[in-house]
Amino acid sequence: MARLPGTDGTGDIADRIRDRRGGVLRPLDRMLLHSPQLADGWNSLLGAIRQRVSLPADIRELVILRIAVLNRAPYEWTAHEPDARAAGLGEAQLDALRAEDAGAHPALDERQCRVIAYTDAMTRDVHVPDALFDAVRGDFTPPELVELTATVAAYSMVSRFLVALDVELPVAGAR
Repeated sequence: MARLPGTDGTGDIADRIRDRRGGVLRPLDRMLLHSPQLADGWNSLLGAIRQRVSLPADIRELVILRIAVLNRAPYEWTAHEPDARAAGLGEAQLDALRAEDAGAHPALDERQCRVIAYTDAMTRDVHVPDALFDAVRGDFTPPELVELTATVAAYSMVSRFLVALDVELPVAGAR
């Protein structure tokens, strides 16, 4: 059970969130709307990461699901697994994300392994070793590197928020 009750989600900010979400509010949104100004900024940031960047969808979802595993955030996994499948990640890749050694898992290609190692470094240690950054740099353009880094950072924030407030699980596929 969530540590705080969700809000009813009224007003212009709630309407903007509904617009981005296809007409509905998720449990995460209802929690964020306790602070409408925070919810508005959150919606803008996550909307940009999800809908207005050049980072490939499969990489974005790979990162999000790995963070869900590392931070023990089942809401995040439930919300994003359908998107990961739609972006082309298969069962073996999803299983690999749950493994401790996901960054070296045979179900993932070399680029995916480097992305997982980058995600793990940022999430677990904050610091990314130079050799790892240099390896990832070869896979992405500078804008994509910024987007990859922002995605890891933002979804680490999301997962920590969800876990700390014990936000109720969404219906599968609802973010």
